[in-house]
Amino acid sequence: MKIKFIGAAREVTGSKHLITTNEGKKILLDCGMFQGKGLETDSMNRNLMFDPATIDYLILSHAHIDHSGLIPYMYNLGFRGSVVCTNATRDLCSVMLSDSAHIQELDIKWFNKKREKQGLPPVEPIYNQIDAEKCMELFIGVAFDRRFQINNKINVKFTSTGHMLGSAVVNLELVEDGKKVHLAYTGDIGRQHNRIILPPTAFPQCDYLIAESTYGDRLHPANQESDDELLKIVLETCVEKRGKLIIPSFSIGRTQEIVFVLNNLYNKGLLPKIAVFVDSPLSVNATEIFRMHPECMNDDVKSVMRYDDDPFGFNSLHYIKNVDESKRLNDYENPCIIISSSGMLEAGRIKHHVANNISNWRNTILIVGYCSPTSLGARIQEPGLREISIFGNYHQVLARIAKIEAFSGHGDYNEMKTFLSCQNRDEIKKTFLVHGDYEVQKKYAEELKTIGFTNIEIPEAGEEFVL
Repeated sequence: MKIKFIGAAREVTGSKHLITTNEGKKILLDCGMFQGKGLETDSMNRNLMFDPATIDYLILSHAHIDHSGLIPYMYNLGFRGSVVCTNATRDLCSVMLSDSAHIQELDIKWFNKKREKQGLPPVEPIYNQIDAEKCMELFIGVAFDRRFQINNKINVKFTSTGHMLGSAVVNLELVEDGKKVHLAYTGDIGRQHNRIILPPTAFPQCDYLIAESTYGDRLHPANQESDDELLKIVLETCVEKRGKLIIPSFSIGRTQEIVFVLNNLYNKGLLPKIAVFVDSPLSVNATEIFRMHPECMNDDVKSVMRYDDDPFGFNSLHYIKNVDESKRLNDYENPCIIISSSGMLEAGRIKHHVANNISNWRNTILIVGYCSPTSLGARIQEPGLREISIFGNYHQVLARIAKIEAFSGHGDYNEMKTFLSCQNRDEIKKTFLVHGDYEVQKKYAEELKTIGFTNIEIPEAGEEFVL
């Protein structure tokens, strides 16, 4: 059996890991988009480094676009195998992939106008909404903790990682030359105390481990500290300065967490009487899917639901779908909170909100999660930044730029170490670190050695190993 690391190798986006069995079966673990890499992004996404038509099974750890976003592209290029994932992941992909296609179509339309002025021919989006809809026919939803037989030599079981709704460790059991081989792929590892969903759970012993490492060099503050910090920023921005609080946030997971915290503050009478706008059609649809999966919710959410029918809604909260409503927020003069995607500021309505509000000293741009180094979300946090280009226009940076780490959906290095400690390290033949910046991964590898992990590899993009 061989495994080839194609994406999220010494970086934090574009997850793709290709397994080829001795009998020639091809199993792809995730097929995510590269994001936040500027002009390189398009060509990197188009070059899959494999023929999609030859893939037998795609096993999906969770629905985030950097893990699922190229499945419609694979479909476009001839992939007709099965996509196996949890039920919640399937439901989320049904709205997320369509939204991704819509964003691409809009971006390509804008990009082609520039190409036309330069006398260049138009280009096509990587995929369209028809591809996004058709590829959903390939999805098979599987319940957590249930052994699913893919064929007579391949089984999979999903166990929770607590990263987002439906996120799972992919626990593969493969029969190779008459012997069972157990491989575990963590996908993204969540927090031990997620505000909404159930925490990560122990997963079966493996022979080979593929583990994420995004926050392998840092620790998060406690949730309560970050909730208090959020309230402090709301009061300083919206009450003291009478400004707008702009929160770039991933539509799935992060947005629902922030809304849940604001809902709790509202229930306690602590949230000031200001409007809160969730300006993302995807967030609206995803929140409905969250409501459909109470089995994934933790005890805190279930406790709130005993006296609050909707933990993702309160009187001053407004979900916006319509583009015209979104544009009207530009002229909204009262203090407010605007939550919009994407979290790295790479696409979507949030870029317009930041462009329209970053030059007003009353306002605050609040970063609540990881941003890859080349993304707009990362560049906007550079110390001493005085101006920044958005949509090709330069804007003065007069608004406050703030950050709260603890809203990240990724566990810190202590949380990841705790999660992996369910494994008997002596039985693991090799551990591969993926989904992390290389310097961070090297530090995390040293952390893992302190709890008994050995034979740790940090693969490069395109590197292949025989297991």
